[in-house]
Amino acid sequence: MGRIGNFLGQRGERLAEKFLRRKGYRTVARNFRTREGELDLVCRDGDCLVFVEVKTRAPGGLGFPEDAVTADKQRKMLAAVNAYLARLLHAPASFRIDVVSITTPTQGPPQIIHLENITG
Repeated sequence: MGRIGNFLGQRGERLAEKFLRRKGYRTVARNFRTREGELDLVCRDGDCLVFVEVKTRAPGGLGFPEDAVTADKQRKMLAAVNAYLARLLHAPASFRIDVVSITTPTQGPPQIIHLENITG
């Protein structure tokens, strides 16, 4: 990923975290990396541990950001989730994987879509 893509991704993750915080989520970790992959955000939604994939697209980007979360990407995320869970002393009551899709138009505020429990 180039500098522009990296900047866009980091901006998207900050926007997603702020959006989720307004919904009452609490951030536990950012950019958790394992051999299996990376988890953009790990949050708490009450007793539920939420693993969040953030996808951001600039104007003119092809397709919807959430379309990039393919079955292969979901498998990699689940492997990273399992690696994260294996490191915990106490298993959470429940967990899920969400996607936050962000489109940054040329003018106006970003458009944010929150898709909950994409694998379940």
